[in-house]
Amino acid sequence: MTQALPTLLPAIVITGASGRMGQMLINLISRSDKVQLAGCIERKDHSWIGQDIGVMMGGAPLGVLVSDDALPLFAKAQAVIDFTTPSATVDFAALAAQARIVHVIGTTGLEASHLNSLSRAAHHAVLVRAGNMSLGVNLLVQLTKKVAAALDTDWDIEIVESHHRHKVDAPSGTALMLGEAAAQGRGNDLANLRDSGRDGITGARKIGDIGFNAIRGGDVVGEHDVIFATEGERIVLRHLATDRAIFARGALRAALWGQDKKPGHYDMMDVLGI
Repeated sequence: MTQALPTLLPAIVITGASGRMGQMLINLISRSDKVQLAGCIERKDHSWIGQDIGVMMGGAPLGVLVSDDALPLFAKAQAVIDFTTPSATVDFAALAAQARIVHVIGTTGLEASHLNSLSRAAHHAVLVRAGNMSLGVNLLVQLTKKVAAALDTDWDIEIVESHHRHKVDAPSGTALMLGEAAAQGRGNDLANLRDSGRDGITGARKIGDIGFNAIRGGDVVGEHDVIFATEGERIVLRHLATDRAIFARGALRAALWGQDKKPGHYDMMDVLGI
């Protein structure tokens, strides 16, 4: 049986509850004195449906059952934190907009059609979306933009990212954030400069392009290098993530930040005030 929710603490729903980020968020919320767990969502036919989330995670019961029906849970919550898939995130955005709750999105691999749907949802609810929820990465984004603005196209920009073997999209959402920042620093759009996945005889590097390279292996949480290279010297801006909890803490911070905001499409720069 689901526990009655106290009225003073913001209630949060976690999607993708069985995933690594989902479980980390649930553990974080269960120990928090600032928020409470309103519900856990998994895809239909998942083996955890109907079971207590605490037990399924190998711990004590939390009094919250895993469900595949999001809307009733959203109706009694103040926020949903969503690290799932692009198509699932679009569906959750429509439901969060209907319930008028904060939707924090850490899902990566979103394409233009997904982003258009999210923009429509943001007319009715607070939507906070970021390729990376950590403070360090968002500072790196700002630094990348400033360095790109200071250097001309004699400096080539390459972004190299490394992640665990299970990551399904490339370049990472964080790498794309960094590429967008670099392009903005140069007064352009990333779509005009992006060069991903070189292979074979590619010809010489095009002046002004922003290159992307992805490494997948082991249990790497996340590593990102932004390389500015010219004749005789290089500048390397680097962020290394060693604990996935930094993303969970950032997502929870975003959910709390959005409670008194007007509907709109926000990012972690807004949340962090940088």
